[in-house]
Amino acid sequence: MSHQTPRSCLRFALTTPFVALLFFLLTSIGAAGEKAKPKFTNRLAKETSPYLLMHAHNPTDWFAWGPEAFEKAKKENKLIFLSIGYSSCFWCHVMERESFNNEAIAKVLNDSFVCIKVDREERPDIDQIYMTALTAVRGGGGGWPLSMFLVPDGKPVVGGTYWPPKDREVDGEKVSGFETICKIVDKAWKDNPNDLEKQADNLAAATQRALDSVRGIALVSLDRELLKEAVDTMKEEFDPEYGGFGNPNRNFRGPKFPLPSRLEFFLQQGERTKNKELIAMVSLTLDRMALGGIYDQIGGGFHRYSTERTWNIPHFEKMLYDNAQLTEVYARAYRLTKKGHYKRILEETLAYVEREMMSPEGAFYSSQDAETHHEEGRFYVWTPKELAQALPDAKDLDFIKKVYGQNPNFENKYHILHLAKTPFEVAKDLGLSVEDLHAKLKPLRKQLFDVREKRDKPFLNKIALTAWSGQMIAGFAEAGMALGEKKYVDTAVRAADFVLKLQRTKDNRLLRTYGAKPGETPKAAVPAYVEDYAFLVHGLLALHDATKDERWLKASRELTDAMIQHHGDPKAGGYYFTAHDHEKLFARSKDQYDGAQPSGNSIAARNLVRLWAKTGEEKYRAEADRVFRAFAGSLKAYPSGLTGLAFALDLYLEAKENKK
Repeated sequence: MSHQTPRSCLRFALTTPFVALLFFLLTSIGAAGEKAKPKFTNRLAKETSPYLLMHAHNPTDWFAWGPEAFEKAKKENKLIFLSIGYSSCFWCHVMERESFNNEAIAKVLNDSFVCIKVDREERPDIDQIYMTALTAVRGGGGGWPLSMFLVPDGKPVVGGTYWPPKDREVDGEKVSGFETICKIVDKAWKDNPNDLEKQADNLAAATQRALDSVRGIALVSLDRELLKEAVDTMKEEFDPEYGGFGNPNRNFRGPKFPLPSRLEFFLQQGERTKNKELIAMVSLTLDRMALGGIYDQIGGGFHRYSTERTWNIPHFEKMLYDNAQLTEVYARAYRLTKKGHYKRILEETLAYVEREMMSPEGAFYSSQDAETHHEEGRFYVWTPKELAQALPDAKDLDFIKKVYGQNPNFENKYHILHLAKTPFEVAKDLGLSVEDLHAKLKPLRKQLFDVREKRDKPFLNKIALTAWSGQMIAGFAEAGMALGEKKYVDTAVRAADFVLKLQRTKDNRLLRTYGAKPGETPKAAVPAYVEDYAFLVHGLLALHDATKDERWLKASRELTDAMIQHHGDPKAGGYYFTAHDHEKLFARSKDQYDGAQPSGNSIAARNLVRLWAKTGEEKYRAEADRVFRAFAGSLKAYPSGLTGLAFALDLYLEAKENKK
């Protein structure tokens, strides 16, 4: 199940005993199943999203999000079943195989509901609203697939995440499966429609309150003390043994995400204040990640997160945005520490992105799946027999096991290659220098890589998202500056030219996606969100730093001005996730919390400060100041959730001091 970033969620009181029973039934999680061969075609066959196309041959009569589905629901007085996921989501694939491709369950869905499928990467606005509704009703916690039942006007009634298809027994108690849940919800609508309508109105109101993060300017001083409070709070959550952040009261058990915005903030604070402790915390985290299974030791690049404290057992999907942000962090850490293995991680990660995640035209693809042949991580892991076959020389096999682990460490039968010790410690144990260790490892890793390349690869989502492309442009530009390698800057230039040419309109509006279904000509589509403007400008400003070419600064100003015009809130400050002329949903948000990615508002504030510093234009300083004041209360109340904004505020205070 995927992790949700923290939100200002409200606990929602269930209004009827029957709905309370629904909520109890809608919170179970189960195991995976198998996929039957497709025999049907539905409306999703007309879509371009690879994720939607994966469902085009389900017997479930899917609609894409749009007026046709809602008109049908109103005309036939049916509830809507909304399913939101994304192409590299493992449990999304499981539910598709088990339930949406099951003819008996599909009949229940088709007879009782209007079914809508949404790609959260294409429509993050829809995902954000309904995920907030889910966390409001559950009091926290969410993930994908996101499964919601809606009344015909689109307001949510109740929902969950992954459900197994059939009823089963857990710890001696019966747990309802998806088919039973659908029948219960349908019966509730037919027997008590007024109760469900009331529930929907109340939940919609709770969702809007949770999303309405700016309700007046908090009386909080924008000063260094606010940043110190943020640092002190995050230090309490730092894992002193393996790095990263978690809950010390639980001994840091559970999933662990890299959280690059926290690492970058610590590096910035450490560098500015000469605080060696903060730099050491980041170094420990980067060192441990580089040793662990979260880093692909054979092919380069980072998986999405670790399922446990030590970074060794990852959730295997690879996201462009993770690799982009971690490239920036390792580049900055390399400039500060000059650790040689940071350079290696940068080179290998960028080689992975160029090899696997770039189109021939220079666009960046969004993600790779976690699974192949319905088995999570199968492309990346090794059985003892497979390792022995790949390395037939017994001495080579023994050497690899001494470096990467002797025994299977995943599901009791697979090796996830990782280093239990640092390269220095491993080299010392083997009586080698670090240089000799890597020299001996290099051909053996290549040997394993060549064998692995013959396997069926995880699905690659060949959709280019403007926001994530901007992050990767910044990653290549920062790495180019840190390593003194023009080739990386050139890659960033090529990607930036692609986005500006094909995903920008004549009036400086952006489009979110670029792609096509097989056999058709790719095109840009979907109006952009505030994160698309913010992250792309972030990448362009990094390119300006790397090249001093004024065209990147010019484009940054044009896009920022468009963002202010179309997303800005002139009264309260900050930026709405959707543009003023975007499709109107039952709620509208200003994202502010920084999780796996920083929020659009955090990056927008950072861009505004940088534009002010580069151009001297007062309008950018004034805009930045209004953003900080809009979210200052949240930063003070929950500093570890707004680290991207804290980073931007530090830049702002420093720029103000330099302007005096």
